[in-house]
Amino acid sequence: MRSLPARRTVLGAAALTATGLTAGCADRGRPDTAEAEGGGHVRPDGPEVRAADARRPHGRTRRVRLTATRTRLALGSGVTVPTWAYGDRVPGEEIRATAGGALELTLANHLPAATSVHWHGLALRNDMDGVPGLTQREIRPGADFTYRFAVPHPGTYWFHPHSGLQRDRGLYAPLIVEDPREPLRYDKEWVVVLDDWLDGVDGATPDSVLAALRRGMDHGGDGAGGDGAGGDGSGDAHGMHGMLGTGARPSAAAGPPSGTGPSPAAGTGSPLLGGDAGDVDYPHHLVNGRTRTDPETFRAKPGDRVRIRLINAGGDTAYRVALGGHRMTVTHTDGYPVEHTATDALLLGMGERYDVLVTAGDGVFALTALAEGKKGTARALLRTAPGAAPPAAARPEELSGTPLTAGRLAAADAVRLAPRTPDRTVTLRLTGSMARYDWGIGGRQYDPRRRHPVTAGERVRLRFVNTTGMWHPMHLHGHTFALPDGGPRKDTAIVLPGRTLEVDFDADNPGLWLVHCHNVYHSGAGMMTVLGYRA
Repeated sequence: MRSLPARRTVLGAAALTATGLTAGCADRGRPDTAEAEGGGHVRPDGPEVRAADARRPHGRTRRVRLTATRTRLALGSGVTVPTWAYGDRVPGEEIRATAGGALELTLANHLPAATSVHWHGLALRNDMDGVPGLTQREIRPGADFTYRFAVPHPGTYWFHPHSGLQRDRGLYAPLIVEDPREPLRYDKEWVVVLDDWLDGVDGATPDSVLAALRRGMDHGGDGAGGDGAGGDGSGDAHGMHGMLGTGARPSAAAGPPSGTGPSPAAGTGSPLLGGDAGDVDYPHHLVNGRTRTDPETFRAKPGDRVRIRLINAGGDTAYRVALGGHRMTVTHTDGYPVEHTATDALLLGMGERYDVLVTAGDGVFALTALAEGKKGTARALLRTAPGAAPPAAARPEELSGTPLTAGRLAAADAVRLAPRTPDRTVTLRLTGSMARYDWGIGGRQYDPRRRHPVTAGERVRLRFVNTTGMWHPMHLHGHTFALPDGGPRKDTAIVLPGRTLEVDFDADNPGLWLVHCHNVYHSGAGMMTVLGYRA
């Protein structure tokens, strides 16, 4: 039924003390910053968190052991890279749980750096959210940690670290929470994970790329040395010049010095994304860990109804996705049902997920993910009959139109937020530029001690004001919000340059929760902040 092939710098003791994770050092009574009102905040392991978790159903527990380790991965077409991954595969092995049950996962850290696991999109208890220096202590090399939490909501989710820039390595995997009362009818299911890849290519690492972005490519030199800016102890700048892309135009125009890595795939930008499509031109784009010239093949019969769960695990790339010769019917986004909507193509920002239904045709068809505003593509094949596959360079005509985006969807009636006037508006001004690489919120970089206060029971309006020249996929931990005018429930939404997006959510999950850009280099540079429930 299913087919899958075989950042920030971790914060230290001072940050742990600031978040109340050191015994006896809760932040009650600490004066808040200009963004926050006076008063203390709920601790990630506080009684309010435990009480909220006790109200969730805790049925059958799914138990999993997982190892984060250094490995070498074959991505296809002779491409083999050293990287970090969950086991010896990318994506990591898919995890399945049932809504109304619980998940218990023990992560053994065999990496040379501390790590963590964040459960992207899940409304779980705060001390299991996986953010070192905010909700948990880092998992040090050689140690392990067990995450235990209820999984109340069905849907398509995924997990990845929230440590350094590790998400732009091979450390990610799907998490599918099945609905015991599944209303959809389909014959087969295909989980499709999209990713942009640079780790290990000609010695490049995410840390070396961030270091070069911070320094600016017009400064000369090899971009970074030593440990790099990400703090993982692995920042090798060799080979990184040619990966700085659509936002780093001086570098793209000049080209990389001889021998320093792949040639730049200069992007054309994207009107759909408001201009610059991203900061990095990746040498490879993957579907389920495979390059487009050596793709995964999913097999079905003509006429089969196939549910495709699409996940964008990329670091800096939005993908325009289509299945050649087919129309897709969108049924869910970010785990929540929508009114069924037919489309030829979809646009997924980093962190977004869409579920679609297709009725399989007779033949061999390419599921193609075009790197929006860049020149790369990823693909996999749907095969229902013998015959030759489309050429690797072929592009389905379904990609040529305007792809569907979340703003064109409506929430299904069962998950639509009830009308209510917001009790509080939190304005998050997105700031920074490519020139300085000073991405932040409110003109400041991430500090876990700076919190925007909310109170349990409130309807909260998040107002994202994008003052920058680039788009940002903004992600809220621990909650889903509603897009305006009956729009879908989501946890990640694209905010275009120069635009304002207002979304609403109910404050029903106490704790300290990150809000951040899901571009790994923007969040790594500081575009993150915290919503803190008041005690």
